[in-house]
Formats: sequence, C-alpha cells, structure tokens
Amino acid sequence: MLSTGRLIAIARKERIQLRRDPRSLALAFALPLFQLLFFGYAITLDVNDIAIAVLDQDNSAASRRLIDSFEAAGYFHVTERLDAYAGIDDRMTRGSITAVLVIPPDFQRNLAAGRPAAVQLAVDGTDANTATIALGYAEAIVARQDIELAVTGRSRTMPVTADTRIWYNPELRSRNMIVPGLTAVIMSIIAALLTALTIAREWERGTMEQLAATPVHRAEVVLGKLLPYVGIGFIDMIVIITAGILVFHVPLRGDILLLAGMTLLFLLGALGLGIFISAALKSQVLATQAAMIATYLPAVLLSGFLYDIASMPAVIRMVTLIVPARYYVVITRGIFLKDVGIDVLWVQGFAMLVFATVGLTLATVSFRKEVA
Repeated sequence: MLSTGRLIAIARKERIQLRRDPRSLALAFALPLFQLLFFGYAITLDVNDIAIAVLDQDNSAASRRLIDSFEAAGYFHVTERLDAYAGIDDRMTRGSITAVLVIPPDFQRNLAAGRPAAVQLAVDGTDANTATIALGYAEAIVARQDIELAVTGRSRTMPVTADTRIWYNPELRSRNMIVPGLTAVIMSIIAALLTALTIAREWERGTMEQLAATPVHRAEVVLGKLLPYVGIGFIDMIVIITAGILVFHVPLRGDILLLAGMTLLFLLGALGLGIFISAALKSQVLATQAAMIATYLPAVLLSGFLYDIASMPAVIRMVTLIVPARYYVVITRGIFLKDVGIDVLWVQGFAMLVFATVGLTLATVSFRKEVA
C-alpha cells in the first residue's frame, strides 16, 4: 500500500536536488518562455508585403486603378515597373520579386466595350504556400474590381458575390493558431526532458544504492519524483498563457479550469514518459536525446500544430493517433479560440486520460530498485 509520508519524502528529496541543479531550473523556467517568444515571433503563416513587379502595357486610367488596388490591399508591394517581358525571368531567378502583374495593351478598351479584360499574374512557385496565397489575394482584388465596374454600369454582367463571415479568428492572425499549438509542443518537450534526467541522475551520481536500501515502493518513487515537476509544469503553463495573452494578444475565451484539468492529464503522461526513458536508458545524455526524439518531432510534425492532419497520407494519419500532442493541440485551440467545453472535448480528454495512465504505468513498470 502506498504511503503518503514516503511519497512526500521522495518529492522533497527531488525538490532539493532541483534546487542544487541550476541547469535543470533554467531548463524548467527559462526555456519555455524563450521557446514561446522565439517560435511565436519566428513562425507565422501570414503572407504580407509580397514583392511584385508591374508590366503595364496599357498605361491607361483603368490599368493604373488596378495597380493602385493591388497596393492598397496591403498584401502586395510594387517594387519596380518593367518595360518588357525580358526582365521577368532574371528577377524571379534572383528572388528580388515574387510575382509580376502584366496588363495587356487593350485592357481599358475591352472594359469600355464590355468585353472580358484579361490580366496576367506570373508567380514564383518555389514556395508553393506563398504562391497559392498570393494567387488567392490577386483573384480577390480582381474580383473586387469587377464588382465595382458592375456597380458603376461599365460591365454587362453582375458577378455573384459572397458575404463572408469568419468565426473565432476574424482577423485571420496566424499567431492565434500558432501560440495555443506551441503550448502543447513546449509542454510535451519540457515535461519529458525534465523527468528524463531523474532516474538517470540517480544512477550516474551513485545514489541509487541509497534509494535501493529504503523500503520505498517503486510506485512511490515514481509519483514522488513526479510531484515537483507537476508543480513546475503548471507554473510554466501559467507563464505561457500569460505571455500568449499579453505579448501575442491571443484571446482566451474558454474555461481556464478545464484547460488546467486537461493540462494535468497531459503533464502526467509526458512526465511518466520521461521517467520511463530515464529508467530504461540510465544515462542522462542518452535519456535527453531519446526524450527529444520521442516528443519534439511528433509534437511539431504529427500533432496538427503546423500541418493539417487531414491532408497527410492515410498511413501517417494512423500514426498521429498515438501522438498525445495531437489531442492537446485540439484542446488548447478549442479552449483559447472557440470557448468549447467538455461536451465537445470529451474524446480528447479521454485520450489524455489514457496517455496519463500509460505514461505512469510505463514509468512504474520500468523502474527497478535493484543495483546489480
């Protein structure tokens, strides 16, 4: 039967070891904030200030109005005006421009006659994401011009227009999506890294003999070592949420207590995974490397943090089902942006419960007090 006194004694011992290890303390408190600020500013899916050149072969009032519309939209920046097609390839090859807007000589004449007036946008497709977004912006600008012409009576056909309304993130700020996702990535990495050093530290410092001589049950050792890191994890969570709100202006619309409960389950699973790695490898260097591989790569690539899971191949989608960060990303974004409750997030909550159970079970089973 587990003893509360022995469990608290192990937790106190781990807390004292942490206080004597400034590197672990720096890893616990400074690294999460640094990662949030660095990745929060560095990672962005917004595409702004796209450098384009203009080849205006019409030089009319209508062509100038179209060019002004591109500049006024705020997404494009006209860097130069070209006189011929000859300079397009060289500029795209050098990367000085992303796109070229070509307006043919009969642009205004066709508009005045009510005929279709075509324009060309040549886009550098090296970065497929930027090229796709730039084309979308350009099509919206041209469609807007078409609507204005129809309203003023200079176009025969009134185009069908859509009244668009964007929910949850009306400004389409990528940081509103990135920062909650970063919370899951950072918490999984930090939790696993911190506890990956615990058992390995005992072996390398030779204190496992003292621990083996005590009547402490291995479950008490695991839970006792977890307790200080659960507290550290919650402090990190508070810091991350506060920085996300104050620095990145990400809205927190949902229940903070629900987020805390889900975070506790996620922390227990991640911390248990770290202790499992530490007990299995018995080396701080190897345990740290294994923890990074087991948490960082899946959390970034397979959690839906940056890449849409639905767009992945079927085999990879199956693999993501065993990545805990996948479910925690849904939880953080749902609570931050959508104000969803447990009635929506119960599947993810159940997955977190399973993760916590598996993590603690692996940690307990893998830990052995025997020295030889």
